[in-house]
Amino acid sequence: MKKIVLLLGLLFLSVNAAAIAGTIDTEQFGHHYFNVWKATQSPQATKSDIQRYLSLLKDDVGHQHLPYDPDATREADGKQRMLEGMLYYLGTHTEYTATLATVVVGYQVVVIKYNTQLAGKHPQTGELMRLSYDTVEVLEIEDGKVAVIRKYSE
Repeated sequence: MKKIVLLLGLLFLSVNAAAIAGTIDTEQFGHHYFNVWKATQSPQATKSDIQRYLSLLKDDVGHQHLPYDPDATREADGKQRMLEGMLYYLGTHTEYTATLATVVVGYQVVVIKYNTQLAGKHPQTGELMRLSYDTVEVLEIEDGKVAVIRKYSE
């Protein structure tokens, strides 16, 4: 009987330790996410930077960018669609800086706020851009990866 109790106790401890090991430090994740995102916007950004960013996302990631794109529906090809969009804009910035203002965490969510200043040329219109704006991103986390991105900026 003692062996069964001991075995059950060890089993409980190992399952509990595995569950703890499977969780992520959401505040640290928020800082990492921001730095990886920022690298994708740099004038020297590469496809590898984009792949590094996409590795933080679920395959069926939903992406909402208000006020431009109000739909955050998760689709099976969400990550692939983000890749295509990011490759389209890759290299359009001639200047890019972003400063992280805050990281706020909650249950399975990370909220980051940052300021962006950029210059570049729009790939479709050829229009020269010089912008400065604040962004708030709400990252919904699932299984240690971003499942939904809700981005608020102008």
